[in-house]
Amino acid sequence: MSIPDDGSPVIATPRLRLRAPKVADAPKIAALANDPEVARMTTRMPHPYSLTDAESFLAACATNDPAQETVFAIEHDSEGLVGMLGFHPGEDGRTELGYWLGRPHWGQGLATEAAAAALVWAGQDWKRRYLLAGHFADNPASGQVLCKTGFLYTGDVVLRHSLARGAPAPTRMMVWLA
Repeated sequence: MSIPDDGSPVIATPRLRLRAPKVADAPKIAALANDPEVARMTTRMPHPYSLTDAESFLAACATNDPAQETVFAIEHDSEGLVGMLGFHPGEDGRTELGYWLGRPHWGQGLATEAAAAALVWAGQDWKRRYLLAGHFADNPASGQVLCKTGFLYTGDVVLRHSLARGAPAPTRMMVWLA
C-alpha cells in the first residue's frame, strides 16, 4: 500500500490499483454504471445512471470522513477504471463492504482480487475487525466473491431496497472477522 500526497490509500494487486476516485472518473463511472444488470445488483445505484449521477456520487465521496467511510476506484492495469469498492457505515453503525464492476469485466476474478486486497487494508491499516456484506439472492456470483474473500453467511436474509429495481430484494447477509 502507498499513500499519495492527498493522504488517501492506494492498494496495488497483480492486475489492479485501488485508489481514491477523482472527478475525471465521472464519464467512465457513468458509462459502466448505466447498465441495468450492473445497477440492479446494487442498493444505491439508480437506473438509468447519468453523468450527473456519477458527478453527485463523486462529490459525496469527497465529503466522506475517512475514519468512517472509504471509497476506492478499481483501476485495471490495461483497462482503466473497471468499477468501485467501498466501506460504508450502516444504519446500525456497523461497516459494510459494497462493490460493483462494469459488465465487460465480470467473470475475470477482478472483484475477488479487489475485495481481498481491500480487506487486508481494512484489517491491517484501517483496523477493522468486523465487517458486513450482503448480496441479493439472485446474484450468487457476488456471494462467491464474498466467500472467497473470507466472508461467512450469517443465516439472515433481509429485504433491501434497490434503487434500480425500484423494490426491495432478498439479501443474504454475511460477516467478515479479521
